[in-house]
Amino acid sequence: MISPAQALARIFDLTPPQQTSETVALAAAGGRVLAEDIVAARAQPPFAASAMDGYAVRSEDATGGNWLRIIGGSIAGRGCDQPVRRNEAVRILTGAPVPEGADRIVIQEDVFVDGDRIRIAENADRKNYVRAAGGDYPAGQKISANQPLNPALISMAAAMNVSQVVVWKRPVVSIIPTGDELREPGCELKAHEITASSGYGLAAMLDKAGAESRLLPVAADNRDSLVRSFKMAAHSDMIVSLGGASVGDRDLVAGVAAELGMDLAFHNVAVRPGKPLLAGRLFDDPFVGLPGNPVSAMVCGRIFLVPAIHAMLHRGWKPPERFRSPLAAPVSGNGIRQHYMRAELLNRDGQPMLRVFKRQDSSLISVYCDADALAVRPPQDPARAEGEYLEYIPLNHY
Repeated sequence: MISPAQALARIFDLTPPQQTSETVALAAAGGRVLAEDIVAARAQPPFAASAMDGYAVRSEDATGGNWLRIIGGSIAGRGCDQPVRRNEAVRILTGAPVPEGADRIVIQEDVFVDGDRIRIAENADRKNYVRAAGGDYPAGQKISANQPLNPALISMAAAMNVSQVVVWKRPVVSIIPTGDELREPGCELKAHEITASSGYGLAAMLDKAGAESRLLPVAADNRDSLVRSFKMAAHSDMIVSLGGASVGDRDLVAGVAAELGMDLAFHNVAVRPGKPLLAGRLFDDPFVGLPGNPVSAMVCGRIFLVPAIHAMLHRGWKPPERFRSPLAAPVSGNGIRQHYMRAELLNRDGQPMLRVFKRQDSSLISVYCDADALAVRPPQDPARAEGEYLEYIPLNHY
């Protein structure tokens, strides 16, 4: 068996970064990974703008008791063409261009209006309330390539007057559930049958990571069915099978893949859950065989496949980010395999703490649903007391 770190490194070797990009509308670009920088053609704001409703004046005229003559108005989208001279003022609204000559906004609460004149209050606010041109960002500001477009970056790109962006093509991942006992959700189930659930959860996970998942029909536990499924998945950016990767009488995935010419990278990892994990190259496509148990599939997906998808999208070759938190309750010692244990993050009197669930069987999808973290237990990790720090990987943020 190899270590999880060695397994991830070999999966990275199988999954080079994408070479194909595409142009998409900004409105459809949320979560996509930029393939080219976005560069602002002009500063934001492109002009000095008012931060408040009030009157644009010259600073030397903003003295308590002064009377100023109103010479015009400035609103968002339409400024005042007249320059502001001594003892003059322009009515201005938030976001409107500050007229030439003015360098201060007296807020409307600090003036008394009498026809076409205003008087400055004695205790007027001394702030200038002017947003300088380029105060947000200058012309030439970049949104750098190879990062996902989150809502803030989408908003910034729109502010840069961009309607389309160049993004990396989503890696197409074909997912093949295997097992004679599996039926699609919604089918009428016989006593010995169960629903094929793992593929749906894994597809959702990989799509969130940036992939385009194709969930193929369930393959039966026989050579001909597996061959058909593997050939159906050919020419994907990654092929993932679920189940049949161990050494039981009906665990046929490794043998059939080898028969079809798979170049094996590894088989079996010192990890819990997920020991039967295998990977290689099949039909010149990256191929990963995951365990069939729902939790094993989801944990291995988070540890091995999400980083691979990120690498394919030019986001770097990095294992899942780890954090540290004190334990909310003691945990017993670990065995010889690295264990990724389902856990939850608690807030105890303002202190974040990690509680490892007692039930860790890899078939318990309900426990996985309650988890928001995977506590990382190295091989032979000793028993830990409440309050000791343990590393964890977040499940919902990546």
